[in-house]
Amino acid sequence: MNYDYEDYSDGVSDGGPQDGKFQSRPSYAGAASVGYGFGNGFRAEIGFNYYRNTVHRSDVEAQPYFENEAYISPAFGGENTYGPMVNALYDFSVGLPVFPYVGAGVGYQWYQLSRKINDVESFDDTVSGTEGSFAYQLIGGLSYPLPMMPQLSLTAEYRFMQLTESRKYTAIDVDPYYYDGPNKLGQVSSNTFMFGLRYSLFTPPVMAPATPAPMASPAPAAAKTYLVFFDWDKYSLTPRADAIIAEAASDSKTSAVTTIDVSGYTDTSGTPTYNQGLSERRAKAVAAKLVADGVAASEISIHAYGETHLLVPTGPGVREPQNRRVEIVLD
Repeated sequence: MNYDYEDYSDGVSDGGPQDGKFQSRPSYAGAASVGYGFGNGFRAEIGFNYYRNTVHRSDVEAQPYFENEAYISPAFGGENTYGPMVNALYDFSVGLPVFPYVGAGVGYQWYQLSRKINDVESFDDTVSGTEGSFAYQLIGGLSYPLPMMPQLSLTAEYRFMQLTESRKYTAIDVDPYYYDGPNKLGQVSSNTFMFGLRYSLFTPPVMAPATPAPMASPAPAAAKTYLVFFDWDKYSLTPRADAIIAEAASDSKTSAVTTIDVSGYTDTSGTPTYNQGLSERRAKAVAAKLVADGVAASEISIHAYGETHLLVPTGPGVREPQNRRVEIVLD
């Protein structure tokens, strides 16, 4: 839905000029865009919008030709607003199933007008034409990734758009006694609420883990790896995680283990900074449990990799359970 507000001025030559505001109500609106996500919450897009509105009311005061008392001019008709916009947006990760986002954009909009103004009792002005203006907009919304298809998100969005330039439109008057000058519209502001879908088409390349330097000792024993998984946005250990850590601690005592690497990871649903800290907390939680199970703290080496080294390649903002993990490597 979309609501329009316009400043209006009519340069008439009879009883005086008409000035005031028009308010429109929504008919329908739509927007489509393509963009690129930078992986750190920021994304940029270029889009095209189309808003259709009908005149709801006006406070344009007219001075009749045959009377001295002014009155409010009724108005009828509609307008179309359409054009390209370039937007910059930022997605927040707040630990909820939905992701808020804000943004701003600039572009150019055409404003197509077809309106009747009853300015002198029985005489109507028909004001029509298409004129353009530079525009800016502010955006706020929420996205909800669908669990069965994380690359597809439902969106609910509010947009405030402001056309920055005045425009003049042709007036055709049926009154034979006088002639109207051009109709001037000032800045137009619109408030739009939309629901839609957003699809992440491409996924970023996965960074390969660093290759360890070759061991100097001959015929080293094969490293053994244990995976401990976590709930979304958690670093607390589940009973299943406790059992896996206990097994790793037991095996470290019966094998010729020289180092125990504990590495924490996250999925891509948070910001990189937040995910780095979360992966470190997960790794420390596993290391503390190893120590509690009898492993010397001096044998443990802790690493935190955040949302890098994904086990399952995904795009940004995707909750993938297998990427929320800690790897215990006995070497």
